[in-house]
Amino acid sequence: MNTTESVAELSPADQKIMNEFLEEHQLFFGPDFNQMQNHRLEARTARENEAISKVNDPHLLNQVRGRIQSSLAESFRMIEQMGAAPGAKWGDLVAGIFTASGDLSECSPWGMATFSAVCQYPIKFCNKYWTNDPSVGLKDGDGFIHNDPRYGGIHATDQSMMMPVFHEGELVCWVSSTIHEGENGACEPGGMPARAESKYDEGLKMSPLRVVENYQIKRDVLTFLQNSVRDPKLQYEDVKVKMFAVMRTLDRVRSIINEFGVDALIAFLRRNLEDTETEIRRRLSEMPDGIVRFPSWADSSLREPCLIKLNMELHKKGDRATLSIKGSSPQMSNRAINNVVASTKSFLLTGIIMQVWPDLPRNQAIISTFDFESDYPSMMDCDYDATLSMSISSAFHYLIKPGQLFNKLLYSVPLEAKSRIIPAVAAQYNQPATFIYGGLTQHMEVTGNFCADINGAGQGARENRDGLHSISGCFSFMSDTGEQELLEEELPMVRLVAQTLAKDRMGFGKYRGGAGYEQMMSSKGTAMWGFMTGQTGSSFSSCPGLFGGYSSSAYPICRVKGINVFEWLKKPGNTERFPFDIVELMNKQPIEGGVYTADDAGITFELTTEGEIYMICQGGGGGYGDVLERDPELVMQDLLEDLVSHQVATDLYKVVYDKATLRVDPAATKQARDAERKARMARGKPYKEFVKTWTKPTPPENIPYYGSWGDNSVIYAGVGESRITMPSDKMHPVFMPDPREVQMAKLKARIAELEGKGK
Repeated sequence: MNTTESVAELSPADQKIMNEFLEEHQLFFGPDFNQMQNHRLEARTARENEAISKVNDPHLLNQVRGRIQSSLAESFRMIEQMGAAPGAKWGDLVAGIFTASGDLSECSPWGMATFSAVCQYPIKFCNKYWTNDPSVGLKDGDGFIHNDPRYGGIHATDQSMMMPVFHEGELVCWVSSTIHEGENGACEPGGMPARAESKYDEGLKMSPLRVVENYQIKRDVLTFLQNSVRDPKLQYEDVKVKMFAVMRTLDRVRSIINEFGVDALIAFLRRNLEDTETEIRRRLSEMPDGIVRFPSWADSSLREPCLIKLNMELHKKGDRATLSIKGSSPQMSNRAINNVVASTKSFLLTGIIMQVWPDLPRNQAIISTFDFESDYPSMMDCDYDATLSMSISSAFHYLIKPGQLFNKLLYSVPLEAKSRIIPAVAAQYNQPATFIYGGLTQHMEVTGNFCADINGAGQGARENRDGLHSISGCFSFMSDTGEQELLEEELPMVRLVAQTLAKDRMGFGKYRGGAGYEQMMSSKGTAMWGFMTGQTGSSFSSCPGLFGGYSSSAYPICRVKGINVFEWLKKPGNTERFPFDIVELMNKQPIEGGVYTADDAGITFELTTEGEIYMICQGGGGGYGDVLERDPELVMQDLLEDLVSHQVATDLYKVVYDKATLRVDPAATKQARDAERKARMARGKPYKEFVKTWTKPTPPENIPYYGSWGDNSVIYAGVGESRITMPSDKMHPVFMPDPREVQMAKLKARIAELEGKGK
């Protein structure tokens, strides 16, 4: 008997039948792993070659560029003026145009390039899976909606509308619009649930889905979407707004075709990408070769305190560079701060545009030029089962990292070089410092969303001047923080303090960072309302200084519970007693009977009662250079504008002056600064001695630590005896205990201890 097993080989005809069967009966069109990992441009098509051979006049292509930029700007303004979501009103949106293959060629001059950069993935998904599917297909007048970051995106609050553009039956490009909608039916209102422990807690998750057919919204699909969220009218209005904005872009594209020809459009969309890649390589060649590193840490998972490493290195040689995030924290599968790698890359793209080369076209070539390295599954390159709803908390670190890395290389490059487009800039504040809210409004309507204070972060100091105060979000320039009166008309929220620049809470240096602002929020006129926040950085600053500049402050969230401030203010004399300043209110505690707390900046959704006070501070930017080199007159100006205290001016900047007149004593100031420099030298140690006491072989045992420690190939996770280590190339996800169960176990143990003592 022959025991050798034989493997049957199918004939070509049978193999064809089997392949067709498997293709026709695919169980689930989940995210395409290879697509989502690939940030490169698609290969130039034969049609693009043909168009470029016909239209290669740079002046003509520049005319096309101008028309496209104008059309995208027009669509942006349409959304901003008509959108219902707070994000639409305050600039958290974008419009974009893509090649027929799905590469982002240009996005609107305002708004979030990040949004458009991730739209290439769902468009490429549609191209690959829906084009030839007989039940779907791509037709003129189709519109696809999408919000699941596993198919491309940031987090589920961002909804995109994408339309294919046809000319005489030929697919020539795609156009899109994206808005941060907010409410999406997640387990906590507002769309960004920090309490989410699985992707099934995140609410509405739309794979690329046709919601428009023949330029008409499919009402059955829209009804399903409305039925899935807390605010159905917002969902209805903004689907229409995005559709009409995209249709306006589409009309403008057709007018470009009518005026310049379809070949001019196709040639521009491709050349815009290839020229950008060429220019980036030229600029890279001007920079010195080397490796620069910039690790940063988050101090919370938004559920419990821990130290989470978010690593970054730039390897540059010749005209090529590699962005590496190896050594970062492992994936925390049941915490909401993970990111799919496509999202991480889009944040890096945005950081390069905003902080390094803002003159370049805002397109996919910005990131496609770079090689990329990461560990999988890590927090910044997670699998598709991890929770992503508050991904921005960790991903925002990667908006500031390009600026810090490139500045270290560009510092030695002459200012007239093309690679030095802007001065070196310290880190802008990079956390989502805002209130997310939800409940029943004073108008008896259920809602949930977020405030636009996220758009008011302080700018980092520059190499030649101070940073600007509360300029924008680190993810978007020309965004807005909204109108207080409008917010209070629509929602049961009252700001007791609104957008007051925060004293002493920016990064100090030769040039100081721009200040953030503080606010005090309360609710009124509803019996069902609550708040949550989603930032880290209450114990460990997330916004470092540059070249000796100080980091910005750490920012906890403060609360006064168990009181009604509106009733308290009615009592005689209390209006004068109320300190409109967070630090003063927390230290003086003038409201009798209140419970005053200062906690981690990230809190899950909690119900509040009328008149309780929630306080938050938008962060300031990092400082630049040595504080002892700051012009004493600039310190006096900061005192005059109430940006810093006398203690900072004397103890930190070492300026000697008359406190009544703010007149500087130059000789005494020089003497004080010379003395401080000598004191620094006395405190200093030779590098070899310093390293012996400073560096430790492993992370401190008492700190829950996640990520590498010196060696990027070894990853740590956990605390004390429960800490594990793993090779980075064999990393596995980490699951965290429920903080409520941990607290319950402690309380039960304490009860048992007390009962034992009683017996």
